[in-house]
Amino acid sequence: MTTPSGSAAGFQRALVVTAHPDDVDFGAAGTVASWTAAGVTVGYCICTSGDAGGFDDTPREDVPRMRQDEQRAAAAAVGVDDVRFLGYQDGQVVANLGLRRDIAKVIREFRPNRVITHSPEINWAHLPVSHPDHRAVGEAALAAIYPDARNAFAFPELLEAGFEPWTVDQLWLSESPADRVNRAVDITDHFEAKLAALAAHRSQTAHLPDLADMIRRHLARTAEQHGMPGRLAEAFHVVDTA
Repeated sequence: MTTPSGSAAGFQRALVVTAHPDDVDFGAAGTVASWTAAGVTVGYCICTSGDAGGFDDTPREDVPRMRQDEQRAAAAAVGVDDVRFLGYQDGQVVANLGLRRDIAKVIREFRPNRVITHSPEINWAHLPVSHPDHRAVGEAALAAIYPDARNAFAFPELLEAGFEPWTVDQLWLSESPADRVNRAVDITDHFEAKLAALAAHRSQTAHLPDLADMIRRHLARTAEQHGMPGRLAEAFHVVDTA
């Protein structure tokens, strides 16, 4: 059963862990904007700098910095000023111990109540959202939440460096198969902020003149499917992890 959710927060801190710049903005920027508007502190952990993306003749060596700058501008559009990049190679992310450790470190440092990340499952109904990097980051983030970030004996070098264990209360998975989705967030009042965030990713969205209409149609369908006709919504698979 899907639970509709408004923008009232009731928690203090949230961390978004994604594979590429722009992932959060396509999947969850409206939800993030609703949370920051309610006083929640949100941070981003981006595992790559999107160096394999782009649709123009920008020199490849300039792409990582460009996409980092775009993500920071997009984050600012929804009230986020803490954006961290882990520097993994775009298109080659695997859910190994190194990635688990690096995400666990950010969790222990940022100390979020909620984490948004990619579903580690394949969404066969909409395969493009199940990019291998997305699934790898989702799998590694899940392991970082449980057990790594909360276990003092996992990655002892983190504890030695002063990163104390931390337990995340909830995991919010984006891009999940439809039968997993159990939470829909009404983002109608934050639609313009989401569009502003997406527009900041000029290297990825400037060639899409119908982007706003496309996003609106998708969000309207999502809201309709989850009992909010006439509204706009983003949907997640929410798992209690405490």
